Amino acid sequence: MRLLRVGICALVVFGVAAHGAVEEWARAVLETGAGLLFLAWALRFYLKREQQIVISSLLPPLVLFSLIVLGQWAFRGTASSFETRVQLQLLLACLILLFLAAQVFQTIEDWRGFVWFVIGFGFLVAIFGILQHLTFNGKLYWFREMRYGGIPFGPYVNRNHFAGFAELVLPMSLVPLVLGKVRRERWFLVGLLGVLPIGALFLSASRGGIISFAVELGVLAFWLVLRRARGRHMLAGAAVLLVAFLLVSWLGADKILQRFSSLQSLEVTAGKRASMRADTWRIFLDHPWTGTGLGTLQTVFPAYETLYDGKIVNHTHNDYLEALAETGIAGGLCCAWFLGVLLFDAFRRILRPNASFASALHLSGFIGCVGFLSHSMVDFNLHIPANFLLFLLLAYLATYLPRQHHAEASPRNDFANPV
Repeated sequence: MRLLRVGICALVVFGVAAHGAVEEWARAVLETGAGLLFLAWALRFYLKREQQIVISSLLPPLVLFSLIVLGQWAFRGTASSFETRVQLQLLLACLILLFLAAQVFQTIEDWRGFVWFVIGFGFLVAIFGILQHLTFNGKLYWFREMRYGGIPFGPYVNRNHFAGFAELVLPMSLVPLVLGKVRRERWFLVGLLGVLPIGALFLSASRGGIISFAVELGVLAFWLVLRRARGRHMLAGAAVLLVAFLLVSWLGADKILQRFSSLQSLEVTAGKRASMRADTWRIFLDHPWTGTGLGTLQTVFPAYETLYDGKIVNHTHNDYLEALAETGIAGGLCCAWFLGVLLFDAFRRILRPNASFASALHLSGFIGCVGFLSHSMVDFNLHIPANFLLFLLLAYLATYLPRQHHAEASPRNDFANPV
């Protein structure tokens, strides 16, 4: 099981490092890796028949969504069979990894290791992003030319996609710290690992990312008020935010504001975004039941475009509208089912009695998903394979049910043990 856990984490690292796994070769590696891990699990399952299969509550709506996409491709109900098949392969690979995560992440100890991985990896990506920003020579990793342009930050060609990654990572350190689920001797380490990603998020100058982080802080503050939480550990969380904002000031708040104003002129304008949303809604109205086919927006959009600026529109900058246009009401209902399961099961897990540390992990995953989904209203992070995979893993963290017997067999209660 440890090998499979390492394999899943390795694919996350690869996907982020490979510019979000948006290129064909990177998607091929991600899909091949998912297939190999599934074969390894199947072999282990065959040899150890006593192992039980765990089905996440998030899986059924995603499987049904995949079947709808499969129907689009099989029955030629898509504007581009090739694009739909490509997206279907990627979707199936992510579902395989979600299924495998349910088999190998079952105890608090399993998830504790995953949380440390996410915190540490987020810290390293943030350091890389800051260093690349300060020494940027116009090339990714200082040597790779950006043939199609972009406003990069870290390994991502689009700074907004780095922000999507940061939104998923930040709650992993901040929430346990604020809730007092970090051992006192580790406060400084966890705080340091959380400070730099916050500074990198602000330095990326992603408006959607910063607003989504504010939403995450609002959800956390609401939870603290609801639970009437208090204590010195809250000061530790406040100190992390204070140091992060001091870091932003040290980097130069005026320079960051200038970066905001200079970068906005290079991006899609507000008028163009509004036009794209309206045009995408018209696509949905013309194909209301099953849509135009997953991944076909770029093919279909030119016939509906009302504000032409000479640029190719490959995404709407609103994942929800794009899902409706490409998969219709059928796909939209599956997405609503998934979000309903995420919300309902996450609240059930967070409110479980006598599982304080487990509840902190559930809350971390849930807040990360809330921030990420908020950003999806103005961007297309769900179409970045690496970010989508990490989102699915955090969604499972927010909704999974820990194995009770593991806590009973341990000399100490793992449900109460801090990070």
